Amino acid sequence: MNRTPTREQTRTAGETAEDTTGETAGDTIEDTAVETTEDTSPGGSSTAEERLRRWRLVLGDANGSDGTGCSLEGSDSAMDRTLQALYGTPAGRGRGRGERSGGLGGSAPQVARWLGDIRTYFPSSVVQVMQRDAIDRLGLSAMLLEPEMLEAVEADVHLVGTLLSLNRAMPETSKETARAVVRKVVAELEKKLATRTRSTLTGALDRSAKVTRPRHRDIDWDRTVRANLKNYLPEYRTVVPERLIGFGRASQSVKKDVILCIDQSGSMAASVVYASVFGAVLASMRSLRTRLVVFDTNVVDLTDDLDDPVDVLFGTQLGGGTDINRALAYCQTQISRPAETIVVLISDLYEGGIRDEMLKRVAQMKGAGVQFVSLLALSDEGAPAYDRGHATALAELGAPAFACTPDHFPEVMAAAIEKRPLPVPPAT
Repeated sequence: MNRTPTREQTRTAGETAEDTTGETAGDTIEDTAVETTEDTSPGGSSTAEERLRRWRLVLGDANGSDGTGCSLEGSDSAMDRTLQALYGTPAGRGRGRGERSGGLGGSAPQVARWLGDIRTYFPSSVVQVMQRDAIDRLGLSAMLLEPEMLEAVEADVHLVGTLLSLNRAMPETSKETARAVVRKVVAELEKKLATRTRSTLTGALDRSAKVTRPRHRDIDWDRTVRANLKNYLPEYRTVVPERLIGFGRASQSVKKDVILCIDQSGSMAASVVYASVFGAVLASMRSLRTRLVVFDTNVVDLTDDLDDPVDVLFGTQLGGGTDINRALAYCQTQISRPAETIVVLISDLYEGGIRDEMLKRVAQMKGAGVQFVSLLALSDEGAPAYDRGHATALAELGAPAFACTPDHFPEVMAAAIEKRPLPVPPAT
Protein backbone atom coordinates (compact mmCIF):
# COMPACT_ATOMS: atom_id res chain seq x y z
CA MET A 1 0.00 0.00 0.00
CA ASN A 2 1.27 3.46 -0.82
CA ARG A 3 1.25 6.45 1.46
CA THR A 4 -0.61 9.63 0.65
CA PRO A 5 1.30 12.66 -0.72
CA THR A 6 4.13 14.20 1.28
CA ARG A 7 3.65 17.16 3.63
CA GLU A 8 5.08 19.46 0.97
CA GLN A 9 2.49 18.25 -1.53
CA THR A 10 -0.27 18.66 1.03
CA ARG A 11 1.01 22.12 1.95
CA THR A 12 0.83 23.15 -1.72
CA ALA A 13 -2.74 21.89 -1.93
CA GLY A 14 -3.57 23.73 1.27
CA GLU A 15 -2.26 27.00 -0.16
CA THR A 16 -4.60 26.55 -3.13
CA ALA A 17 -7.55 26.21 -0.77
CA GLU A 18 -6.46 29.05 1.49
CA ASP A 19 -8.97 31.55 0.11
CA THR A 20 -11.81 29.10 0.80
CA THR A 21 -10.94 28.03 4.33
CA GLY A 22 -9.28 31.20 5.57
CA GLU A 23 -6.10 29.37 6.65
CA THR A 24 -3.48 27.09 5.20
CA ALA A 25 -4.72 23.56 5.65
CA GLY A 26 -1.23 22.10 5.28
CA ASP A 27 -0.20 23.63 8.58
CA THR A 28 -2.75 21.80 10.71
CA ILE A 29 -2.28 18.62 12.66
CA GLU A 30 -5.18 17.19 10.69
CA ASP A 31 -3.05 17.35 7.56
CA THR A 32 -0.27 15.53 9.33
CA ALA A 33 -2.74 12.88 10.41
CA VAL A 34 -4.22 12.55 6.93
CA GLU A 35 -0.75 12.08 5.45
CA THR A 36 -0.39 8.94 7.52
CA THR A 37 -3.46 7.25 6.08
CA GLU A 38 -2.97 4.64 3.42
CA ASP A 39 -3.93 5.19 -0.19
CA THR A 40 -6.67 2.66 -0.83
CA SER A 41 -7.28 3.61 -4.45
CA PRO A 42 -6.78 0.87 -7.08
CA GLY A 43 -3.12 0.39 -7.93
CA GLY A 44 -2.17 2.89 -5.23
CA SER A 45 -2.70 5.91 -7.53
CA SER A 46 -3.97 9.21 -6.17
CA THR A 47 -7.32 9.49 -7.93
CA ALA A 48 -9.67 12.48 -7.80
CA GLU A 49 -11.86 10.51 -5.39
CA GLU A 50 -8.90 9.83 -3.12
CA ARG A 51 -7.94 13.51 -3.11
CA LEU A 52 -11.50 14.42 -2.15
CA ARG A 53 -11.37 11.88 0.67
CA ARG A 54 -8.23 13.48 2.07
CA TRP A 55 -9.65 17.00 1.76
CA ARG A 56 -12.82 15.85 3.50
CA LEU A 57 -10.71 14.64 6.43
CA VAL A 58 -8.82 17.93 6.48
CA LEU A 59 -11.89 20.17 6.31
CA GLY A 60 -14.02 18.05 8.60
CA ASP A 61 -17.57 19.00 7.71
CA ALA A 62 -19.96 16.08 8.12
CA ASN A 63 -22.76 18.07 6.41
CA GLY A 64 -20.86 18.31 3.14
CA SER A 65 -20.81 22.12 3.12
CA ASP A 66 -17.02 22.04 2.77
CA GLY A 67 -17.64 21.63 -0.97
CA THR A 68 -16.15 18.18 -1.43
CA GLY A 69 -19.46 16.35 -1.53
CA CYS A 70 -17.58 13.38 -0.10
CA SER A 71 -18.97 11.13 2.63
CA LEU A 72 -16.80 8.94 4.83
CA GLU A 73 -17.38 5.35 5.83
CA GLY A 74 -15.79 2.72 8.01
CA SER A 75 -12.34 3.55 9.39
CA ASP A 76 -12.35 6.93 7.63
CA SER A 77 -15.49 7.91 9.51
CA ALA A 78 -13.98 6.76 12.81
CA MET A 79 -10.77 8.67 12.06
CA ASP A 80 -12.84 11.78 11.34
CA ARG A 81 -14.57 11.48 14.70
CA THR A 82 -11.24 11.39 16.54
CA LEU A 83 -10.12 14.54 14.71
CA GLN A 84 -13.49 16.19 15.32
CA ALA A 85 -13.30 15.55 19.05
CA LEU A 86 -10.02 17.46 19.28
CA TYR A 87 -9.94 20.03 16.50
CA GLY A 88 -13.65 20.71 16.09
CA THR A 89 -14.38 22.00 19.58
CA PRO A 90 -15.06 25.66 20.30
CA ALA A 91 -11.52 25.81 21.70
CA GLY A 92 -10.21 24.88 18.27
CA ARG A 93 -9.75 27.08 15.26
CA GLY A 94 -12.67 28.34 13.22
CA ARG A 95 -13.47 26.58 9.98
CA GLY A 96 -14.81 29.44 7.93
CA ARG A 97 -18.09 28.19 6.46
CA GLY A 98 -18.55 25.49 9.07
CA GLU A 99 -17.15 24.47 12.38
CA ARG A 100 -16.91 20.99 13.75
CA SER A 101 -18.74 20.25 16.92
CA GLY A 102 -17.93 17.70 19.52
CA GLY A 103 -15.26 17.42 22.17
CA LEU A 104 -13.92 14.99 24.70
CA GLY A 105 -16.15 16.22 27.46
CA GLY A 106 -15.29 15.81 31.11
CA SER A 107 -15.24 12.05 31.32
CA ALA A 108 -11.92 10.33 31.83
CA PRO A 109 -13.17 7.00 30.39
CA GLN A 110 -14.28 8.83 27.25
CA VAL A 111 -10.87 10.46 26.97
CA ALA A 112 -9.18 7.09 27.50
CA ARG A 113 -11.20 5.63 24.64
CA TRP A 114 -10.22 8.57 22.44
CA LEU A 115 -6.55 8.00 23.28
CA GLY A 116 -6.94 4.40 22.22
CA ASP A 117 -8.62 5.46 18.97
CA ILE A 118 -5.85 7.82 17.90
CA ARG A 119 -3.28 5.07 18.46
CA THR A 120 -5.36 2.87 16.16
CA TYR A 121 -5.50 5.33 13.28
CA PHE A 122 -2.25 7.31 13.53
CA PRO A 123 1.46 6.51 14.04
CA SER A 124 3.20 7.20 17.33
CA SER A 125 4.76 10.51 16.27
CA VAL A 126 1.34 11.92 15.32
CA VAL A 127 -0.28 10.45 18.46
CA GLN A 128 2.14 12.36 20.65
CA VAL A 129 1.42 15.63 18.84
CA MET A 130 -2.34 15.10 19.18
CA GLN A 131 -1.99 14.31 22.88
CA ARG A 132 -0.09 17.55 23.46
CA ASP A 133 -2.71 19.46 21.50
CA ALA A 134 -5.46 17.87 23.60
CA ILE A 135 -3.74 18.94 26.80
CA ASP A 136 -3.30 22.51 25.53
CA ARG A 137 -6.59 23.02 23.66
CA LEU A 138 -9.03 21.11 25.82
CA GLY A 139 -7.51 21.60 29.27
CA LEU A 140 -6.93 17.92 29.97
CA SER A 141 -4.25 18.48 32.61
CA ALA A 142 -6.70 17.60 35.36
CA MET A 143 -7.61 14.40 33.51
CA LEU A 144 -3.98 13.30 33.63
CA LEU A 145 -4.36 12.99 37.37
CA GLU A 146 -6.68 10.01 36.88
CA PRO A 147 -5.09 6.53 36.71
CA GLU A 148 -7.31 5.19 33.91
CA MET A 149 -6.25 8.02 31.62
CA LEU A 150 -2.56 7.71 32.47
CA GLU A 151 -2.69 4.05 31.52
CA ALA A 152 -4.05 4.99 28.08
CA VAL A 153 -1.59 7.71 27.03
CA GLU A 154 1.37 7.29 24.66
CA ALA A 155 4.29 8.07 26.95
CA ASP A 156 6.97 10.50 25.76
CA VAL A 157 9.29 13.19 27.14
CA HIS A 158 6.63 15.90 26.82
CA LEU A 159 4.08 13.88 28.75
CA VAL A 160 6.66 13.32 31.49
CA GLY A 161 7.16 17.09 31.67
CA THR A 162 3.40 17.59 32.05
CA LEU A 163 3.18 14.96 34.79
CA LEU A 164 6.08 16.53 36.67
CA SER A 165 4.40 19.95 36.52
CA LEU A 166 1.27 18.34 38.05
CA ASN A 167 3.22 16.37 40.64
CA ARG A 168 2.28 18.50 43.63
CA ALA A 169 -1.43 18.39 42.76
CA MET A 170 -1.52 14.67 41.95
CA PRO A 171 -3.68 12.51 44.22
CA GLU A 172 -2.09 9.49 45.84
CA THR A 173 -4.22 7.17 43.68
CA SER A 174 -2.52 8.50 40.55
CA LYS A 175 1.07 8.79 41.74
CA GLU A 176 1.93 5.11 41.36
CA THR A 177 0.59 5.07 37.79
CA ALA A 178 2.38 8.34 36.99
CA ARG A 179 5.67 6.95 38.27
CA ALA A 180 5.18 3.88 36.08
CA VAL A 181 4.67 6.12 33.04
CA VAL A 182 7.75 8.18 33.87
CA ARG A 183 9.83 5.08 34.57
CA LYS A 184 8.91 3.64 31.16
CA VAL A 185 10.12 6.78 29.36
CA VAL A 186 13.28 7.00 31.48
CA ALA A 187 14.12 3.33 30.83
CA GLU A 188 13.80 3.88 27.08
CA LEU A 189 16.02 6.97 27.22
CA GLU A 190 18.66 5.19 29.31
CA LYS A 191 18.71 2.28 26.89
CA LYS A 192 19.19 4.68 24.01
CA LEU A 193 21.77 7.00 25.58
CA ALA A 194 23.75 5.13 28.23
CA THR A 195 26.08 2.89 26.20
CA ARG A 196 27.33 5.61 23.86
CA THR A 197 27.73 8.09 26.71
CA ARG A 198 29.82 5.70 28.80
CA SER A 199 32.05 4.61 25.92
CA THR A 200 32.63 8.18 24.70
CA LEU A 201 33.46 9.54 28.13
CA THR A 202 35.59 6.57 29.16
CA GLY A 203 37.77 7.16 26.11
CA ALA A 204 37.96 10.87 26.85
CA LEU A 205 38.94 10.25 30.47
CA ASP A 206 41.72 7.89 29.41
CA ARG A 207 43.01 10.34 26.79
CA SER A 208 42.95 13.21 29.28
CA ALA A 209 45.39 11.42 31.61
CA LYS A 210 48.71 11.68 29.75
CA VAL A 211 51.87 10.06 31.13
CA THR A 212 55.51 10.43 30.01
CA ARG A 213 56.69 6.94 30.91
CA PRO A 214 53.92 4.76 29.52
CA ARG A 215 53.94 1.04 29.03
CA HIS A 216 54.39 0.04 25.40
CA ARG A 217 50.71 -0.77 24.84
CA ASP A 218 49.70 2.62 26.33
CA ILE A 219 51.88 4.78 24.04
CA ASP A 220 50.03 7.51 22.12
CA TRP A 221 52.07 7.17 18.92
CA ASP A 222 50.59 10.18 17.13
CA ARG A 223 51.52 12.58 19.93
CA THR A 224 54.85 10.84 20.50
CA VAL A 225 55.91 11.23 16.86
CA ARG A 226 54.88 14.90 16.78
CA ALA A 227 56.80 15.58 20.00
CA ASN A 228 59.97 14.00 18.56
CA LEU A 229 60.05 15.33 14.98
CA LYS A 230 63.22 17.25 15.86
CA ASN A 231 64.89 13.86 16.35
CA TYR A 232 64.24 12.73 12.78
CA LEU A 233 67.28 10.90 11.25
CA PRO A 234 67.19 11.26 7.43
CA GLU A 235 69.75 8.56 6.83
CA TYR A 236 67.59 6.03 8.68
CA ARG A 237 64.29 7.63 7.68
CA THR A 238 63.02 7.34 11.23
CA VAL A 239 62.24 9.37 14.31
CA VAL A 240 64.06 8.62 17.54
CA PRO A 241 61.37 8.66 20.27
CA GLU A 242 63.41 10.39 22.93
CA ARG A 243 60.25 11.37 24.82
CA LEU A 244 57.28 9.01 25.03
CA ILE A 245 53.72 10.22 25.55
CA GLY A 246 51.06 7.75 26.54
CA PHE A 247 47.49 7.35 27.69
CA GLY A 248 46.92 7.04 31.40
CA ARG A 249 45.74 3.59 32.37
CA ALA A 250 42.17 3.37 33.57
CA SER A 251 41.88 3.34 37.34
CA GLN A 252 39.15 3.29 39.94
CA SER A 253 40.09 6.75 41.23
CA VAL A 254 37.91 9.79 40.53
CA LYS A 255 39.40 11.76 37.66
CA LYS A 256 36.80 14.49 37.12
CA ASP A 257 34.07 16.19 39.11
CA VAL A 258 30.90 17.04 37.18
CA ILE A 259 28.21 19.41 38.43
CA LEU A 260 24.97 19.50 36.44
CA CYS A 261 23.12 22.72 37.28
CA ILE A 262 19.61 22.53 35.80
CA ASP A 263 17.04 25.28 35.41
CA GLN A 264 13.66 23.76 36.38
CA SER A 265 11.48 26.62 35.17
CA GLY A 266 8.47 25.43 33.18
CA SER A 267 10.01 26.07 29.75
CA MET A 268 12.87 23.66 30.50
CA ALA A 269 10.75 20.52 31.08
CA ALA A 270 12.28 18.35 28.34
CA SER A 271 15.80 19.44 29.32
CA VAL A 272 15.14 18.44 32.94
CA VAL A 273 14.08 14.95 31.82
CA TYR A 274 17.15 14.38 29.64
CA ALA A 275 19.54 15.93 32.17
CA SER A 276 18.24 13.66 34.92
CA VAL A 277 18.85 10.59 32.75
CA PHE A 278 22.35 11.75 31.85
CA GLY A 279 23.02 12.55 35.50
CA ALA A 280 22.22 8.96 36.45
CA VAL A 281 24.45 7.63 33.66
CA LEU A 282 27.38 9.85 34.69
CA ALA A 283 26.90 8.94 38.35
CA SER A 284 27.29 5.26 37.42
CA MET A 285 30.85 5.90 36.16
CA ARG A 286 33.40 5.45 38.95
CA SER A 287 35.92 7.83 37.41
CA LEU A 288 33.41 10.69 37.63
CA ARG A 289 32.04 12.30 40.76
CA THR A 290 28.67 13.69 39.67
CA ARG A 291 26.48 16.20 41.44
CA LEU A 292 23.02 17.26 40.24
CA VAL A 293 21.53 20.59 41.29
CA VAL A 294 18.13 21.93 40.17
CA PHE A 295 16.94 25.48 40.68
CA ASP A 296 14.23 28.05 40.11
CA THR A 297 14.32 30.82 42.71
CA ASN A 298 15.44 28.13 45.17
CA VAL A 299 18.25 25.60 44.88
CA VAL A 300 17.84 21.87 45.54
CA ASP A 301 20.68 19.34 45.52
CA LEU A 302 19.36 15.99 44.25
CA THR A 303 22.71 14.19 44.18
CA ASP A 304 21.58 11.59 46.71
CA ASP A 305 18.82 10.48 44.31
CA LEU A 306 21.06 9.99 41.28
CA ASP A 307 20.93 6.22 41.47
CA ASP A 308 17.31 6.48 40.29
CA PRO A 309 16.51 9.22 37.74
CA VAL A 310 12.77 8.75 38.41
CA ASP A 311 13.35 9.87 42.00
CA VAL A 312 15.33 12.82 40.64
CA LEU A 313 12.49 13.82 38.34
CA PHE A 314 9.87 13.62 41.08
CA GLY A 315 12.19 15.69 43.24
CA THR A 316 11.94 18.58 40.78
CA GLN A 317 9.19 21.17 40.75
CA LEU A 318 8.69 22.55 37.26
CA GLY A 319 7.61 26.17 37.07
CA GLY A 320 8.40 29.29 39.01
CA GLY A 321 11.09 31.91 38.50
CA THR A 322 14.80 31.67 37.81
CA ASP A 323 17.79 32.65 39.94
CA ILE A 324 20.91 31.45 38.11
CA ASN A 325 23.21 33.51 40.32
CA ARG A 326 22.01 31.75 43.48
CA ALA A 327 22.40 28.34 41.83
CA LEU A 328 25.96 29.09 40.67
CA ALA A 329 26.81 30.39 44.13
CA TYR A 330 25.84 27.01 45.57
CA CYS A 331 27.79 25.17 42.86
CA GLN A 332 30.90 27.18 43.74
CA THR A 333 30.73 25.87 47.30
CA GLN A 334 30.84 22.30 45.93
CA ILE A 335 34.06 22.77 43.94
CA SER A 336 37.17 21.41 45.64
CA ARG A 337 39.34 20.65 42.57
CA PRO A 338 38.75 23.52 40.09
CA ALA A 339 41.17 22.22 37.45
CA GLU A 340 39.39 18.85 37.43
CA THR A 341 35.82 20.15 37.59
CA ILE A 342 33.23 20.57 34.85
CA VAL A 343 30.15 22.72 35.56
CA VAL A 344 27.28 22.27 33.09
CA LEU A 345 24.64 25.00 33.33
CA ILE A 346 21.43 24.06 31.48
CA SER A 347 19.22 27.14 31.27
CA ASP A 348 17.53 29.51 28.83
CA LEU A 349 19.41 32.28 30.72
CA TYR A 350 16.36 34.36 31.58
CA GLU A 351 17.91 35.48 34.83
CA GLY A 352 15.68 36.77 37.61
CA GLY A 353 18.56 37.20 40.03
CA ILE A 354 21.56 39.50 39.97
CA ARG A 355 22.94 39.50 36.41
CA ASP A 356 26.36 41.01 37.13
CA GLU A 357 26.93 38.63 40.03
CA MET A 358 26.03 35.67 37.82
CA LEU A 359 28.58 36.67 35.17
CA LYS A 360 31.16 37.40 37.86
CA ARG A 361 30.78 33.86 39.23
CA VAL A 362 31.25 32.33 35.79
CA ALA A 363 34.41 34.42 35.33
CA GLN A 364 35.69 33.31 38.74
CA MET A 365 35.13 29.65 37.99
CA LYS A 366 36.83 29.85 34.61
CA GLY A 367 39.70 31.81 36.11
CA ALA A 368 40.23 29.04 38.66
CA GLY A 369 40.43 26.42 35.89
CA VAL A 370 36.85 25.10 35.89
CA GLN A 371 35.52 23.88 32.53
CA PHE A 372 32.24 25.78 32.21
CA VAL A 373 29.60 24.54 29.75
CA SER A 374 26.42 26.55 29.11
CA LEU A 375 23.58 24.75 27.34
CA LEU A 376 20.45 26.67 26.36
CA ALA A 377 18.56 23.39 26.11
CA LEU A 378 19.22 19.67 26.25
CA SER A 379 16.49 18.31 24.01
CA ASP A 380 15.41 17.51 20.45
CA GLU A 381 13.05 20.46 20.26
CA GLY A 382 15.22 22.67 18.05
CA ALA A 383 16.37 26.23 18.69
CA PRO A 384 14.98 27.41 22.06
CA ALA A 385 13.95 30.89 23.15
CA TYR A 386 16.71 32.36 25.34
CA ASP A 387 18.18 35.60 26.65
CA ARG A 388 20.54 36.67 23.89
CA GLY A 389 22.18 39.38 25.98
CA HIS A 390 23.26 36.91 28.64
CA ALA A 391 24.36 34.40 26.00
CA THR A 392 26.57 37.05 24.39
CA ALA A 393 28.05 38.02 27.75
CA LEU A 394 28.92 34.38 28.51
CA ALA A 395 30.54 33.99 25.08
CA GLU A 396 32.73 37.00 25.85
CA LEU A 397 33.87 35.15 28.98
CA GLY A 398 34.87 32.15 26.86
CA ALA A 399 31.74 30.15 27.70
CA PRO A 400 29.60 30.06 24.54
CA ALA A 401 25.96 29.15 25.17
CA PHE A 402 24.31 26.82 22.68
CA ALA A 403 21.48 24.30 22.38
CA CYS A 404 22.48 20.65 22.50
CA THR A 405 20.64 17.51 21.46
CA PRO A 406 20.86 14.39 23.64
CA ASP A 407 22.85 12.62 20.90
CA HIS A 408 25.43 15.43 20.86
CA PHE A 409 25.81 15.71 24.64
CA PRO A 410 28.45 12.94 25.05
CA GLU A 411 30.72 14.72 22.53
CA VAL A 412 30.33 18.00 24.42
CA MET A 413 31.26 16.32 27.70
CA ALA A 414 34.21 14.51 26.09
CA ALA A 415 35.58 17.83 24.84
CA ALA A 416 35.19 19.38 28.29
CA ILE A 417 36.98 16.43 29.92
CA GLU A 418 39.89 16.70 27.47
CA LYS A 419 39.93 20.51 27.79
CA ARG A 420 39.58 21.08 24.09
CA PRO A 421 37.23 23.55 22.35
CA LEU A 422 33.60 22.60 22.71
CA PRO A 423 31.91 21.29 19.53
CA VAL A 424 29.43 24.16 19.22
CA PRO A 425 26.85 23.48 16.49
CA PRO A 426 26.70 26.10 13.70
CA ALA A 427 24.23 28.90 14.33
CA THR A 428 20.87 28.52 12.58
